[in-house]
Amino acid sequence: MKVYETKDIRNIALIGGAKSGKTTMAEAMVFEGKIINRRGSVDDTNTVSDYRPIEIDRQHSVHSSLLYSVYNNKKINIIDVPGFSDFVGDTAAALNVCDTALFMINGQSGVEATTETAWRQTEIDGCPTFFAINQLDHQGANFNETITSLKDYFGDKVTVVQYPVNSGEGFNTVIDLILMKQLKFNEEGGEPEISDIPDSEKDKAEELHLALVENAAEGDEALMEKYFENDTLTLEEMREGVRLGLISRSIFPVMCSSAKHGIGATRIMDFITNSCPAPDDIEERKTTEGKGFKCDPNDTTALFVFKTSIEQHLGEVSFFKVYGGTVAEGVDLINPRTGNKERLSQFFILNGKNREKVDRIVAGDIAVTIKLKDVRTGDSLMDPKAASAGFKPTPLPVDIFTVAMSAVNSSDDEKIGSILNEMHRTDPTIVVEYSRELKQMLVKTQGEFHLNTIKWYLNNVHKIEVETVAPKIPYRETITKTANADYRHKKQSGGSGQFGEVHLRIMPYTEGYKNPTDIPVRGTDVHDMPWGGKLVFNNCIVGGAIDARFLPAILKGLMERMNEGPLTGSYARDIVVFIYDGKMHPVDSNEISFKLAGRHAFSTAFKAAGPKIMEPINDVEISMPEDMMGAVMTDLQGRRGIIMGMDADGKNQIIRAKVPAAEMTRYATSLSAITSGRGTFKSTYDQYQQVPSDVQDQLLKAYEESQKEEE
Repeated sequence: MKVYETKDIRNIALIGGAKSGKTTMAEAMVFEGKIINRRGSVDDTNTVSDYRPIEIDRQHSVHSSLLYSVYNNKKINIIDVPGFSDFVGDTAAALNVCDTALFMINGQSGVEATTETAWRQTEIDGCPTFFAINQLDHQGANFNETITSLKDYFGDKVTVVQYPVNSGEGFNTVIDLILMKQLKFNEEGGEPEISDIPDSEKDKAEELHLALVENAAEGDEALMEKYFENDTLTLEEMREGVRLGLISRSIFPVMCSSAKHGIGATRIMDFITNSCPAPDDIEERKTTEGKGFKCDPNDTTALFVFKTSIEQHLGEVSFFKVYGGTVAEGVDLINPRTGNKERLSQFFILNGKNREKVDRIVAGDIAVTIKLKDVRTGDSLMDPKAASAGFKPTPLPVDIFTVAMSAVNSSDDEKIGSILNEMHRTDPTIVVEYSRELKQMLVKTQGEFHLNTIKWYLNNVHKIEVETVAPKIPYRETITKTANADYRHKKQSGGSGQFGEVHLRIMPYTEGYKNPTDIPVRGTDVHDMPWGGKLVFNNCIVGGAIDARFLPAILKGLMERMNEGPLTGSYARDIVVFIYDGKMHPVDSNEISFKLAGRHAFSTAFKAAGPKIMEPINDVEISMPEDMMGAVMTDLQGRRGIIMGMDADGKNQIIRAKVPAAEMTRYATSLSAITSGRGTFKSTYDQYQQVPSDVQDQLLKAYEESQKEEE
C-alpha cells in the first residue's frame, strides 16, 4: 500500500449516540474510497466495522474499529466508536489520538442522552468537531428542529454548512453553503450532480452563507480583515477559516447525510480532506517530562499505544499513532514504563478484520503491530536516545457500576480471574480486584450494559457461567463508651496445659482523649490499622501479674479480633485498650493462652461498650437537566442522602450530596431510568459514619442468620 505523508493524512473519530449511523457512515466512506467493492449493512451483519461475533449477534458496535479510506489523494483513518455510554472508554481513546471528531446525529431524534455523553468527551479532549445530521431520508427526520436542539445544547458555534432541500422519503438534494451550489445525489450515493442554487432557495442560502462566512472569519484575524474589506471570503479562505475554527473549537460545522444510501458521504470526505486539520496542525503532544511532539517525520521516533485488541489469527494487536519520526519494520524502541526494548517487526493497516501489510509508518499515521512482549494500552514506544519519558496515558472515566462476580462452578473461579484480567488489557475501563476484606471478586464497569458484555464473552466464548450479586459493604465496628472485661483461658489435657487470664478496659479513641486516672499507664503502642482508624495498646501491668513477654501475644489476640469484629465480622477501629491485670501459671502459661484470653476479654468488653457499626459515606455529584432535579432529589432522600448544595452547569444542574455507599448499589441504572439516560454522576469515598439504629439492627440480624447458615 502507498505510504502517505503527514500532510496527506486525516484522522477521524466517528462518534455519536447509539443508532445514529456511525458504522453505516464508516461503511459508506470506505466504499466511496473504493477500498471495498460492495457496501454492507448493519441489518445484514456484514459491515467492515462490526465484524466480531458479539457485534453480529447484537447488531451494534461493542468495540471501536480502525478503518481507512482514500479521497482527494489523501488517506482518511477512521475509528468507528460504539455509541452506548457504557463504552465511553473507547470514545476517550479514539478522541485522544484523532485530530477531528465526525459527530453523527440521528435526524429523527436530535440530541439524545448518548449524544451528550459523547459531546462531553470532545470537550475533555478539546477535539475539533463537526456534525453530520444523518437519516434525513426517514419520514420522521426534521433538520430544522435538530439544528435548534444542537444550538440549544452546544451553543451558537454550531454552524450550518449544508441544509436539505427535500428531507424525508426521497431525500437526495442539499444546498452546500461552502461551495454555494446545489448537490443532488443518486439513490446509491457516489459523487453528486452539482448545479446552481435554484431561485427558490437563494435567499435562505445567502442568509446562511453569510452566517457561515462570519463564523469562518472569526477563526483568524487576517481572514476577518479580508472579510471586512470584501464582504465575503473566497472558497480557499473559507476552507482555511473553517479549519482554524475547528482547531480552536470556535466553529462546529453541520452537514447532511443518509449514510444508508451513501448520500452525502463523498461531500463529507471532501470536507474532511479540504477543511479538517492534518495531524501536524494540532497542538503538540507532550511527554511526562514536557518534551513536545507535533507529528514531525524528522523528529525522533515516538509512538503512543491507544488500544489493545485480541484478534483471531493475529493474537494481541497493539493500535498506535506515530507522533514523531518515521517507523520502519524491524525498529527497536524503548517502553519507558518498563525500560525494556521492543522490536516492531510487522505493521498493518486495518479495515476492520481485513489487514494490509506496510513496511513503514509516517508521523501522524495510525496503524497496528503484533507480538510485542510487554506493551499495554497507554504505553509509549520511544527512540532509545530519548526514552526517559513517554506520553501521558489517555484519561479514563471512573467506574460507576460494581458487582461481585463468581463462577457457578467454583472450580472456574481462578479461570474467571485470568479472563477478566485479559479483558482489562483490551478495555482498561474494566477494573477487576479481589477484596480480601469482603472475600469477593469485584468487577467495576461503566454500567450494566458494559457488565452484560463481559458476561456475554464469559458465557459464549469461554463457556463459563457466572453469577453476580451486589458487593458487600465494607462496614467498620467501633465503640461509644468505656467497658471492662476479663477472661480466663484454662485447658488441661494431660502433660502441660494452657492458662492465661487477662483483665482489660476499652474506651473509644478520639483525638485528644485522656487516660483514666485509676489505671497507671506504663507503656503505650499506637497502631494505625490498614483499613483506617487506630488501636492504642496500653501496658498497665504492675507487680508482675502478667510477664512482659506475654504482652505481644495479647496484642496479637486483639489484632485478630479487630480484623474480624465481634458484631458483624467487619474490621474494628478507633479503640484504646488498657491491660491492667491478669494471672499466670508457672508451668501452663504460654503465648497461645494469653492470645486467646486477650481475644475473648476484648470481645466481651466490646459488646458492653456501646458498640456501633460504621458505614462508608460517599461524596456524590449528579448532573441532570433542570426539569429532572425533583425526581433525582426525591430518589436521593430515599437513599438516606443529604443534599449539600446545588449549582448550574450550562443547561444542566449539579446536585452535591453525601450518600451511604450501601445505597449506591446499581445507582447508575436507577439514575439512567429517572433521567431517561441524561443524568451522570461521580461518587468518591468521603468518610465513615455511624449507621442509624434501625439499619444496625438489620445488619446484626443478617449477620446472625449468615452465621447459622455456615454452622
